[in-house]
Amino acid sequence: MAQEQRTGVIEARTSFALVEDQDRDRTLSLLFAPPEKRGALSALYAFDIETSRVRDMVSQPLPGEIRLQWWRDLISSGAKSGSGHPIADELLEVIDRYDLPRSAFERYLEARIFDLYDDPFPTTGDFEAYAGETRSTLIMLAAMVFSKRGAERIGDVAGHAGVSSSVASVLRSLPKTRSRGQVLVPVDLLTAAGCTTEEFLSGNQAARQQAILAFCAYGRDHDTRWRSLLKSVPKPMRCAVLPASLAEFTFDAAEKAPDRIESRTAEISPLRKSWRYWRTMRG
Repeated sequence: MAQEQRTGVIEARTSFALVEDQDRDRTLSLLFAPPEKRGALSALYAFDIETSRVRDMVSQPLPGEIRLQWWRDLISSGAKSGSGHPIADELLEVIDRYDLPRSAFERYLEARIFDLYDDPFPTTGDFEAYAGETRSTLIMLAAMVFSKRGAERIGDVAGHAGVSSSVASVLRSLPKTRSRGQVLVPVDLLTAAGCTTEEFLSGNQAARQQAILAFCAYGRDHDTRWRSLLKSVPKPMRCAVLPASLAEFTFDAAEKAPDRIESRTAEISPLRKSWRYWRTMRG
C-alpha cells in the first residue's frame, strides 16, 4: 500500500522503484517535479509500465486480456486499497487523493487490448485514437495531479504530445515488434510511402526505410504542434509533458539511421535530456 508522511504526501515507493528500474527518462523527469508530487506521478508511470508490458509477459492474447481486465475491475470498483498488489494500491490511493476520473483509466485499458494482437492500424486516425487513449490520457492524468481544474489547459498539448511520443515509442521498438510480426505504422501511411506490411516486415530495406521516414515526419509534425502551444500551459504542470519532449531525439536518430534507431537513442546522455527538460519547463 502507498505510504504517506504525516503531511499526507504520497511516497509510492514501490512505484518509484519500478520506474527507476524500467524508465530512466521518466525517472529523470521526476526530478523536475515538486517533491510532494513525485509519488503520485510515479504511481501513474508505474501503472503505464505494468500495463504496456503485458504483451511481453504472455504467449497468447487471452491471458493478457485477463490481466488488463483485472486492472479494469479493480479501478472501476472504487476500491482505495487492498488489492494485494503494491503498485495497484499506490495507484488507487492517487486516484482517490486527486479525484482522478476512473473512466479515463477504463478507456486507457480498453485501448491497451490492441497491444495484444498483431492487427495493424488501418489509418493514422486510428493510430491517433489509440495514442489519445493511452499516452495523451496519461499526460492529462499527470496534469491533474497538479490541478484538476487547470488540466484542461494542457488538453491540446497532451493530444499532440501523445501522438508524437507514441510515434517515437513505435520507432524505438521496431526491432522487437518486427521480430514478432507486428506492424504499428498505420497502413495508409505505409501505402503513401510505397510500402506494404509484408515489405515492412521482410528484408525490403529501401521500402521500409521510406516508410520509417514518412512515419517520422508525421510524428515530428505533431511534436512541433504541441511545442507551439506550450506557452499556454502553467509551468508547474509542464512536468506532465516532459517525457514526451524527448521524442525529437528519436526522430533525429530515425532520419540519420532508420535501421539503428534504438541504439542511437540509447547513446543520448542524461545531460542532454536534462537540458531538454529544463528548456521545456522554461518554455
